[in-house]
Amino acid sequence: MVVSRDWQEVSVLECILGGLQMDVDVENEPQRALARLAKSKVDALIVDCDLNGSAQFLRELRRAEKPVAVPLVIMGGPQCNQTLDATGALFAFEKPISVEQAVRTLSAARSMILDGRLRYHRAGLEVPVSVNCKGRKPIEAYLVNVSQGGMQIHTHDPVEPVKALQVSFELPGARSLLKAKAEIAWQDKRGNLGIRFVKLAPPQQRTLQLWLAQQYFAN
Repeated sequence: MVVSRDWQEVSVLECILGGLQMDVDVENEPQRALARLAKSKVDALIVDCDLNGSAQFLRELRRAEKPVAVPLVIMGGPQCNQTLDATGALFAFEKPISVEQAVRTLSAARSMILDGRLRYHRAGLEVPVSVNCKGRKPIEAYLVNVSQGGMQIHTHDPVEPVKALQVSFELPGARSLLKAKAEIAWQDKRGNLGIRFVKLAPPQQRTLQLWLAQQYFAN
């Protein structure tokens, strides 16, 4: 979302963000922008510091009970960079917008957005999972979904809420079996369990990240 009434600069941003394959939503009233943020999800916020009411808008963002956890970019006159720390913004650029600087800044913000999306992205699939508890017979289960941090599985076998587990599974197209030390985050009476990864070897973590990225961009 871009909060600005400077249509010349907004048009530049729309052109750059369009090239980065990001949709642009423009709001020219800070209070309306706050109301929309409370009701809808945005991936990044660009605020024009020269807009009347923008200072109050930024203060309210920081005081909100649920802070907007997205990259914040501010733009404005030469004083813009001086207020960077006070606003909590991660990036800033001066007006008139330098296309080169804006592309560099917004590309960095886009990378943060994608990292955040991929970190929490869950891919649904049904493949066998082996759950091993030390000193106990392996439990056979099926994967429901998986993310970088863990998975949901389903099993007909009872699983004791032990702390240390090892899960083994194979992702479609992956060259090797993935093994992770894990723990139970939650379970219900229908055989569903939430598993949190505690330790995954770096090469296998990379394999999982790349596989999840492929699923994300394929959708």
